[in-house]
Amino acid sequence: MRYLTAGESHGKQQTTIIEGLPARMPITPNDINDSLLRRQKGHGRGKRMQIEKDLVDVVGGVRHGYTLGSPIALVVHNDDFKHWIDVMGEDPVSEDQNIRRVVTRPRPGHADLNGALKYGHRDMRNILERSSARETTARVAAGAVAKTLLKHLDINIVGYVKEIAGIKAEEKPELSIDDKIRISEESTVRCLDEAVGQQMMDAIDQAKKDGDSIGGVCEVAIEGLPAGIGSYVQYDRKLDGRIAGAVQSINAFKGVEFGIGFEAARKNGSEVHDEILWSEERGYYRRTNRLGGFEGGMTTGMPVIVKGVMKPIPTLYKPLQSVDIETKEPFNASIERSDSCAVPAAAVVMEHVVAFEIAKAILEQFPNDQFPKLKETIDGYREEIRCF
Repeated sequence: MRYLTAGESHGKQQTTIIEGLPARMPITPNDINDSLLRRQKGHGRGKRMQIEKDLVDVVGGVRHGYTLGSPIALVVHNDDFKHWIDVMGEDPVSEDQNIRRVVTRPRPGHADLNGALKYGHRDMRNILERSSARETTARVAAGAVAKTLLKHLDINIVGYVKEIAGIKAEEKPELSIDDKIRISEESTVRCLDEAVGQQMMDAIDQAKKDGDSIGGVCEVAIEGLPAGIGSYVQYDRKLDGRIAGAVQSINAFKGVEFGIGFEAARKNGSEVHDEILWSEERGYYRRTNRLGGFEGGMTTGMPVIVKGVMKPIPTLYKPLQSVDIETKEPFNASIERSDSCAVPAAAVVMEHVVAFEIAKAILEQFPNDQFPKLKETIDGYREEIRCF
């Protein structure tokens, strides 16, 4: 399974094409719309979220509520495009037409300058329009389709916020994944601890007042995965490595860890590895889950726990110094629309890119032409390894 996305931030639409889904899988536009609308929520979001209302138009690959086995094509229209037709239109314009809103001043922390140097664009709008986090709309759409597949296979996934600006939520091991889904949806910062959530909101409000931005840590939890998904035989088949790459590819993400992650470097082996147990009901399981559900690039059957670090958004109302590429003169970096904190929304994005990698690995490992056969095979595999 794979997907491609296309579209610019202020262009006509975001487009996603997904190939490799099995035929006969139940799916509706609402399965995707729910995820798209969740991505737009969160304390600290900017005005763009008030302009756009992201709803999907399924234009290929689905008929009467089921996948066909052919590529699925999804479109999310940009409502704001009507104000950008002259600037972002595809028709040629003459140099003397002052409608292009040329950008020659790169913003620190963005792709502006590096992209201009790579592709030779003197107008960096050609860079920033595609490198914008608006592109995650299309990636969430792809992940929503993957989440639908996982749901039908009794695999559940949730993303939430662990930390914002150094304010950390306490671990909540007593919460079921259904509890985590419900509580995170009720919180405007997607925090599982109400008191800490209020502190996070206060920090976001203060950052906005200061003209600054703040980052944080998102966590994704997945339950229902059987052991043995992924492989140790080649580096590019290790599922935790593929998930790490997908998370790292999200705009503004700068680090990934599984389970206790970097804390393992500060502990003895006896405090890190997960002892193996067995019962008639559960089969093989672990006493702890410090390694976040992975050993040797494969799932252990324990919940997968992955964290992602998001840096503060670099578009500041308290701008940093940069250099105009035409005049080479220093200036204070320009401002596009910005959020003071996008960590809650990033948790939704992360949830969906992780879902896609897991669904992809499952479809590589099991028969994938028809969904009913896929489900039957996975159910049989679960029973097989329980009694192994």
